[in-house]
Amino acid sequence: MPAIPFWALGLIYWLHMLATVAWIGSLIAISILFLPAIRQTLKPFDQLAVLAAMQKRLEPIAWFSMGLLAATGLFQLSANPHYDGFLSTSGQWSIAILVKHSLSVVMVVVSAIQTWEVLPAIHRGLLRAEKADPGELARLQRRENLLLRINLLLSALILAATALARAS
Repeated sequence: MPAIPFWALGLIYWLHMLATVAWIGSLIAISILFLPAIRQTLKPFDQLAVLAAMQKRLEPIAWFSMGLLAATGLFQLSANPHYDGFLSTSGQWSIAILVKHSLSVVMVVVSAIQTWEVLPAIHRGLLRAEKADPGELARLQRRENLLLRINLLLSALILAATALARAS
């Protein structure tokens, strides 16, 4: 495989970092800034409505970022001299990258549960406004908050694995 030109590799690294900032930055903003603020100012039903509207705008950004991370990550792997093959554990770098990618897969699964299970259930509950079971809506809100926190933790661990790979 021919070497990737310097400018192309720089562009790939930049896109990878941009996608990381967009995805993880949004998780941090939602979990640490946005959710606590709406809990203090809105009633539970209104909290869910705002969260659902915000997630609807965020989902395309998150899924685009995940796709961009996968694509740019493959190019970065191919250009890295430490890369010995898929699932390699030949050194510290390989182990850190394997951990990073394993955590990333878990993060994608958690995001898929949010996107295709929890958020549609929240939308259905909001559509039945007067008939909605408040207990069910509260359960969905707790589940959404838990999934957000899990993804936030996973993102911190992914960044730690990335830092270990860079240090090796």
